[in-house]
Amino acid sequence: MPQALYESSLTSLPLLGRGKVRENYAVGDDRILMVASDRLSAFDVIMGEPIPGKGALLTKMALFWFDKLDGIVPNHLTGEDPLSVVSGAEREQIRDRAMLVKRLKPLPIEAVVRGYLAGSGWAEYQQSQSVCGVKLPAGLRNADKLPTPIFTPATKAEMGDHDENISFEQAADIIGADLAARVRDISIQLYQRAADFALTKGIIIADTKFEFGLDADGTLTLMDEVLTPDSSRYWPVESYAPGSNPPSYDKQFVRDWLEAVRIDGQPWGKKAPAPALPAEVIANTVQKYEEALQRLTA
Repeated sequence: MPQALYESSLTSLPLLGRGKVRENYAVGDDRILMVASDRLSAFDVIMGEPIPGKGALLTKMALFWFDKLDGIVPNHLTGEDPLSVVSGAEREQIRDRAMLVKRLKPLPIEAVVRGYLAGSGWAEYQQSQSVCGVKLPAGLRNADKLPTPIFTPATKAEMGDHDENISFEQAADIIGADLAARVRDISIQLYQRAADFALTKGIIIADTKFEFGLDADGTLTLMDEVLTPDSSRYWPVESYAPGSNPPSYDKQFVRDWLEAVRIDGQPWGKKAPAPALPAEVIANTVQKYEEALQRLTA
């Protein structure tokens, strides 16, 4: 198993901020070094144990998808080697787990696209027969494929808070109607291309979350990670069966364990601190991420 990196600690660049999984460092005024750690968050709580090699796997997968999605919308990659902007002593720390990207003004919404009914979408559908204000046909089951992919935006939460699903109208109020429509149309196009390709590799992408920013000229740009198991629900085709939660390649494995765990006889309250992940849960999670990457890139 590769050496795990729970948190990067570069001194050659100023730290801009730490997210749930990544650290961002300033490279001049116009670029950012994004470093993917091996941390894992579930239910918006960061687990205490790293998943060895996860950051490198996520970075490889994101770069793979940026390439596959080329031509739909500009992305934040600069094409420059991340190792070129840190000191020699720090290169091993970030090798294979960093991207050198353009500095953008992030849009304050998350662009979620759902092709299947799952997770919070399934929960909402059972209450209202709709998801984020999008009316859906009656009689759908958990994990059913939707007639067409739907755009279901969310607000970006502060660390430790939960992202909140919102309607398209609310998204339009936040970023403007024209920009919201462009984000919606581009997100669905990105999802459709990725989902169609993944199916040829035996993977269903049930849903995913994109993030966008604006460059200095106001150009809409795809940023952050893209279509990784951290931001998407990946289901192997061979075990997909509507009516229940299909087995998945993403961190659903960890979520399921957390849902089942009992602390002093009580369910975990989904607040920090998280219960310690057993070695087999860590090993199985690594295996899921590796398998997803191997299937996609084979």
